[in-house]
Amino acid sequence: MAQHTRATWLAQAVQHQGSGDLLRVVLIVMVVGCALTGWVLLRGYKRNDE
Repeated sequence: MAQHTRATWLAQAVQHQGSGDLLRVVLIVMVVGCALTGWVLLRGYKRNDE
């Protein structure tokens, strides 16, 4: 039920705000999220065996 509510909210946001601004925000969040996820995952592989 919560998923349906989110989809309805997203559809209304696109109608009122315009898809350009919403798409820009979604893309920025995706890029930042991917960068942070990569940093968190890859920093575990950087270990010194001294």
